[in-house]
Amino acid sequence: MPNAIKAKIANPKSADREKMAGLFDQQADIYLDARPTYPLQWYSMLAARTLHRSLAWDVDTGNGQAAIGVAEHYEQVIGTDVSEAQLQHAIPHPKVKYLYTPLSISDEELLSSIGGENSVDLITVAQAVHWFDLPKFYSLVTRLLRKPGGIVAVWCYNDIAVNPTFDPVMKRFHDTTLPDWNPNIQYVFDGYKCWFGI
Repeated sequence: MPNAIKAKIANPKSADREKMAGLFDQQADIYLDARPTYPLQWYSMLAARTLHRSLAWDVDTGNGQAAIGVAEHYEQVIGTDVSEAQLQHAIPHPKVKYLYTPLSISDEELLSSIGGENSVDLITVAQAVHWFDLPKFYSLVTRLLRKPGGIVAVWCYNDIAVNPTFDPVMKRFHDTTLPDWNPNIQYVFDGYKCWFGI
């Protein structure tokens, strides 16, 4: 993908980010049931790679699918999202605190809400980094992440294989509706390779 296009999508204009922020509000009540979960071994592997397990930040948590998995290994998880509607349907867990973080929140407010500089052991982004203003996000990560030993884990899923009857139907749906999707979704289909130089 040309660098100019990559830069535009990686650093969307404010109006574009506002539109993206409410993208999943209307279906927030069914979002949890429609999203796949992630393997429990994934969270165990992430926990094994961090030196401390005090605090994790799940960015764009949606309704908490990843936050709940992370909470099995960390003392506290802060799940943040720009969608109040998503957070209203968040999965309750005694170790997870959900915070609404509108696009208007300042970096200082966000840092303070999460735990301050050099406080976070694990930062997770599940199926969401393609919506971010990356320079702003990386700046926050640099300040929040505990040094040494903190890690950032970013992941996505692509086509889901269910069975030989369902899979062709899903592929046809995917192929025919793709032109109507937000262009940022292409990064997911590429496995974020173009963002991370893979």
